[in-house]
Amino acid sequence: MPKLSVCVEMVYDDEPFHERVTRAGEAGADAVEFWGWREKDLEALETAADEADIPLIGCTAGGTLTDPDEVDDAVETIRESIETAADLGVSALIATTGPDQDGLDRETQHETIVEVLSRVAADAEDAGVTIVLEPLNTAVDHPGYYLTSSAEGFEIVDEVDSPNVKLLYDVYHQQITEGNVIQTITENADRIGHFHIADVPGRHEPGTGELDYETIFEAIDDTDYDGYVGCEFSPTGDADEAMATVLEWR
Repeated sequence: MPKLSVCVEMVYDDEPFHERVTRAGEAGADAVEFWGWREKDLEALETAADEADIPLIGCTAGGTLTDPDEVDDAVETIRESIETAADLGVSALIATTGPDQDGLDRETQHETIVEVLSRVAADAEDAGVTIVLEPLNTAVDHPGYYLTSSAEGFEIVDEVDSPNVKLLYDVYHQQITEGNVIQTITENADRIGHFHIADVPGRHEPGTGELDYETIFEAIDDTDYDGYVGCEFSPTGDADEAMATVLEWR
């Protein structure tokens, strides 16, 4: 089974933030990820991770990538996040596109995303950080978001053409949007830089819904993917028990 990271924003959301890192380590996770870094006490976060002997491997970049008028701001925001990620030892910097812009055709927005990511790709390569672009579902969780399909996400990755710009494949979001999870993973593993997992419906732990996660994990194992699979779900009950269930499949 691939290495497991825990998104401490969702799995452990009922206690002080830095204590969640300790709980993730005690549960047996291989790494920790979180969302925005700007509002966090990064020194305390690093201390908690060091004491728990668990790496910080993921956080979000920020910025709106779909607006041609905000390209320079988006580039500056992502470059700042690349520097911070490198300082923290974070390997996966999660980029979201932002909203589908009113009055702009999708081709223009697509090209704008490619422009932003192309301008920061060399910075990511120099820092040893991989930017992972995340499609999200609009049917349940993120109405108005631009990037929903993995197919367009892979197109963007190909157009940027950098080893440090890949796709974040969130099984939960893509099951809602398009299904065909295992074939998509199998055929595109070389363009995937990170995974997120949760079950459908409800965005709860694997084993609570319609997805056969044991088979999905086997499919990931059968590829050359060597990164992390991030647990980004809301537990139905005790968080440690939910993590134990997932870890049993490793």
